[in-house]
Amino acid sequence: EDFEAETKSRGDELNALATAKQVIAEATGGGEPAESFLQVKRAQLGSDSVVRQVRRLAREQHSAALVQLATRMAAAMRGGSGDPFEKVRGLISDMITKLEDEAEAEATKKAYCDKELVESSDKKLQKTTEIDKLSTKIDQMSAKSAQLKEEVAELQGALAKLAQAQAEMDSLRQKEHEIFVKSKAEMEQGLEGVKLALKILSEYYASEGKDHKAASGGSEGIMGLLEVVESDFSKSLAEIMTTEDTSAAEYDKETKENAIEKTMKTKDVEHKTKESAYLDKTVSELSADRSGVQAELDAVLEYLKKIEEQCIAKAETYADRKARREAEI
Repeated sequence: EDFEAETKSRGDELNALATAKQVIAEATGGGEPAESFLQVKRAQLGSDSVVRQVRRLAREQHSAALVQLATRMAAAMRGGSGDPFEKVRGLISDMITKLEDEAEAEATKKAYCDKELVESSDKKLQKTTEIDKLSTKIDQMSAKSAQLKEEVAELQGALAKLAQAQAEMDSLRQKEHEIFVKSKAEMEQGLEGVKLALKILSEYYASEGKDHKAASGGSEGIMGLLEVVESDFSKSLAEIMTTEDTSAAEYDKETKENAIEKTMKTKDVEHKTKESAYLDKTVSELSADRSGVQAELDAVLEYLKKIEEQCIAKAETYADRKARREAEI
C-alpha cells in the first residue's frame, strides 16, 4: 500500500515539475531569444516566481534537494553564457530524470524486499515448525526410555529378590532333607530292633516247657508293650516320610514357578533394555537433526534480520520518504 501511494506521489511530483517547466517555457516564450525589454522583463518575473515557489516548498518541507534546485535555478537566471531559461528547464528535466530513476530503483528494491521477506518468513515458520515436531518426538521418546529404564530396574530388583528367595528355599530344603534322612534311618533301625525283639520273644514263649508256661501272664504284658512301641515307630516313620514327600513336592512346585517367573522377567528385561537403547539411539539422531535444523533457522533469522534492517528498520520509513518526496515534487 505504501509503495502504491509513493508511486502515485512520485507521479504527482513529476507532474508538478513538468508544470514548473511549462511555466518557464510560457514565461520565456517557449525558449526563443528575447526580442524586447518587455519580453525579457516578463520572463524574469515568471522565472523569479518559479524560484520563489521552489524555495518556499524547500523551507516548508525541509528538502535539501529543492533548496539545491532553487539555488541552481537562481544562479542560472542571474546570467552567464547561453540561454538561462534553457538551463533552468534543463535543471528541472535532470531532476525529473533523477526522480524517475529513483522511482524505478525503489520499485525494484521493494519487489526484492517483498520477495525476500516472504520467503524468509516462510522458511522461518517451516524451520520453527520442524524444530517443534522434532522436540516433541525427542521429549516423548526420552520420557518413554526413562520409563522403560525404571521398569528394568524394578524387574532386576524383583529378579534379585527371587534369586535370594530361591537360595533360601534351597538351603531350607536341603536341611529338611538331611534331618529326614537321619530321622528315617534312626526310626528304621529302631523299628527293626523292636521287630527282632518281638520275634525272639514270640519264639521263646511259643516253645513247650513248664517254666515259661508259668510266666505266660508276664509275657503277654511284655509282648503288648513291644507291639505298641513297634506301632509308634511305624506311625512316626510314615509321618516323616509323608512330610518329606509333601515338602519335596512343594519345593519342586515353587522352584518351577520361580524358574518360569525368572525366565519371563529376564525376557522382559532384555526386551525393555533393547527398546530403551533403540529409543536413546533415535533420540540422539533426532537431536542431531534438530541441531542441524536449528543452525538453518539461525541462518534464516540472521538473514531475515538483515533484510528487515535493509527494507524495514530504517530511521526514515517508506511513508516518510513518500511524504518527503511528495513535498519536494
